[in-house]
Amino acid sequence: MSPWFPARWPAEDPDLIQLYTMNTPDGQQVSLCLEEMGLAYEPHTINILENEQFDADYLRLSPNGKIPALLDPHGPEDESVILMESSIILQYLADKTGAFFPRTYRGRLEGQQWLALQASQIGPMFGEFGHFLLFARDKTSDSAALDRYTREAHRLLKVLETRLAGRDFILEHHSIVDMAILPWVEALVHVYKAGDALEINSLKQVQRWRARLTERPAWQRGKEVGRPS
Repeated sequence: MSPWFPARWPAEDPDLIQLYTMNTPDGQQVSLCLEEMGLAYEPHTINILENEQFDADYLRLSPNGKIPALLDPHGPEDESVILMESSIILQYLADKTGAFFPRTYRGRLEGQQWLALQASQIGPMFGEFGHFLLFARDKTSDSAALDRYTREAHRLLKVLETRLAGRDFILEHHSIVDMAILPWVEALVHVYKAGDALEINSLKQVQRWRARLTERPAWQRGKEVGRPS
């Protein structure tokens, strides 16, 4: 079956993986992963600031209207595949390449737990913290929401701090789990400017982990993919 490509974002090379994204933390997870894996892909910017994620063509890729989405013309069972949700895309790419994720059953269970923690806790809580810190501070009548998400963001950073004690990476080796979490931690520092509010400098293990990963060329390239012109 021939792959379907959205007319608004045509594929220049329909033989390549097509990534529909913006340089938000969720989007950066997948572009970082593609860069680390050395997979050839074609990026398309979906400007969520202009509500392009609700375009009818994009909703065929991602029915929930969120970025990123990925179209692989060479998917499983010799057919193209369209995927939404960053954690699922990361897992798919790890399975496709056999890289950056444990291959044993026990190892995969451990990795999947941390991917689930990112998807259900770290991403949503850090995102809500940033929303109430930057965008809704003057739109609420009290500080209850910001206080709640500040506590949760700080608590989750401490979870990472504890996990990274004596480790270079979240799992035994560099993996898609690190790629899923790194962009959200970087957003706390560079987008939300919350380093002081969350006492990130005091988290020595997290800082050591950040320094190691942000020096990688794949991060330097991947973090810019999908930046609106």
